[in-house]
Amino acid sequence: MSAREVTVMGCRGAAPGRASGPAVVSSDAICFYLVDPPTGKVIEPGHAIEGRPIGGSVLVCPGGKGSSVVQADGLYQLSKAGTAPAAIVVEEFDTVLVATAVIMGVPLVRCAPQDFVRIRDGDVLEVDSDEEAVTIR
Repeated sequence: MSAREVTVMGCRGAAPGRASGPAVVSSDAICFYLVDPPTGKVIEPGHAIEGRPIGGSVLVCPGGKGSSVVQADGLYQLSKAGTAPAAIVVEEFDTVLVATAVIMGVPLVRCAPQDFVRIRDGDVLEVDSDEEAVTIR
């Protein structure tokens, strides 16, 4: 994709807001409790993005995993440390991840599978949950 190409994908917003950043794409669901708050690096052994920081990125993953307590506390700790993702794009919503993103103020959208797979690691994404759009730059 050239620097001039822009693709706007329709999506479904869940947690309101707008944010942008480089895409960090994972084939695995995320549990924020298994992300190190001081560094923002995924510390879950064997995770697709183990060792990679997610702070300030647009995290692109299939969905969330873990109980409401570990998800909410995990994202809270990341937010407090300044290492939370700027936004989250998922393939499927789950109640825990949606509630956690709403509470912590992290924009969250779901893209259709055919659009979800078009996002590449490192793409600069603009996520607008209110307008239900993801723009790839």
